[in-house]
Amino acid sequence: MSSPLAVGAVSAVLRNLLDNGLIDAGAALGTTVNVSAVAPDTIDLESTDEPPRLNVFLHQVTPNSGWRNVGLPTRSGSSGERLTNAPLALDLHYLVTAYARADFQAEILLGYAMHLLHERPVLDRAAIRRALNPGPLDVSMLPPAFQALAASDLADQVELLKLTPASMTADEMSKLWSAIQTHYRPSAAYVVSVVLIEGRSPGVSPLPVLSRGPVDPVTQRDRGVVVNADMLPPLPTLFEAAPQLKQSGARLGEPVTLNGVRLAGSGHRVRLTHRLVGTPIELTPSATDATGMRLSFTLPNDAAAQANLPAGAWSVSLHFTPAGESDPRETNAIPFLLAPVPVIAADGPLGLPAVNIVRGGAPPRVTVTIHSRPQVRPQQRATLMLDGLEATALARSLATDPLIFEFPNTVAAGTHWLRLRVEGTDSVLLDRSGPAPLFDPTQQVTVPV
Repeated sequence: MSSPLAVGAVSAVLRNLLDNGLIDAGAALGTTVNVSAVAPDTIDLESTDEPPRLNVFLHQVTPNSGWRNVGLPTRSGSSGERLTNAPLALDLHYLVTAYARADFQAEILLGYAMHLLHERPVLDRAAIRRALNPGPLDVSMLPPAFQALAASDLADQVELLKLTPASMTADEMSKLWSAIQTHYRPSAAYVVSVVLIEGRSPGVSPLPVLSRGPVDPVTQRDRGVVVNADMLPPLPTLFEAAPQLKQSGARLGEPVTLNGVRLAGSGHRVRLTHRLVGTPIELTPSATDATGMRLSFTLPNDAAAQANLPAGAWSVSLHFTPAGESDPRETNAIPFLLAPVPVIAADGPLGLPAVNIVRGGAPPRVTVTIHSRPQVRPQQRATLMLDGLEATALARSLATDPLIFEFPNTVAAGTHWLRLRVEGTDSVLLDRSGPAPLFDPTQQVTVPV
């Protein structure tokens, strides 16, 4: 595969091909011919001393439809590690333009150029190497940009470069030259396909499959494909992480039920991952039910959990050895929400003070100071709602710092329902333990006069 220098290398090869082949054109014109690869608006059209010129201009780069999905996906969906270096497959669109001041010179020059490109529909590897490393010249004598192109590996990519004339309508040509903001000159369009640019980052390549399941020691045959007489997924799969009482989110110290299929086995470990937690947290669940479709685990609620399990969106997966198998598996990851708990009354075991609400200041405002279980990290966005009025937490430097919210002085004195939202996850306000949901009376605060 080529390096990112390949785009510039193709332009250099085309310029070299035309430069070497326009000797006959120079003889026909009775003068030398310059070949360049610059933007048309940078060419001086006013100079009377300027010899006829042929310019190669890269005006568009498009993805190649045949190669664009090769090597995908590039990363693992579970861990995010790089699997492959998918090639960046590009088609390069060029405009070959002839410039001359005398009669017929531009037409003659363009005709020679189009004939040269017609005779070389494929840029072979030898021609590319000669163009980018023009021995016996010392490459160090050439401009730095040209020296860099020698390391493009363009000649070694798996696909050869095909050069194809492209048809452009009068409208497309008009729009292109209008965008360039220069006067139109006789031109021909070409497409070079395909340039393959590939990264060199280390990836992961799995070992070959030795057998499809366990091998019978007598017959030496593998088990083969296992067929299940149902429409369910063939591998252990999680569908839902459900908090108790169908709450909007689970709180520390509460159970969470995992629903799925083919969860029977041994050595179950629940793995929790969060964007702010570097190492997955593992918990031991209870045993699965008889159908292998359900198990539960309880979130810890000690001081370490208060500091290490931030509120918000988590991913949960299950690692275990399925029944009848010898190797462990890990299920898919599904989301679940860890709800924050605003500390309204003093929390004796953790030593957290009760919520503090004061009215005053300049300008007058209502300031609410409150702690949360678990702790809210400084990089997490937190908002507090008093009934329907919402305020964002002031900036903090430590997770142990209290959350401070400033509301306008128009907040009415009296009792308000309080909700704490951390990264889109609300504290639990509804009590669903009865036949109908009710507001939890413990989630109320009083705003002073």
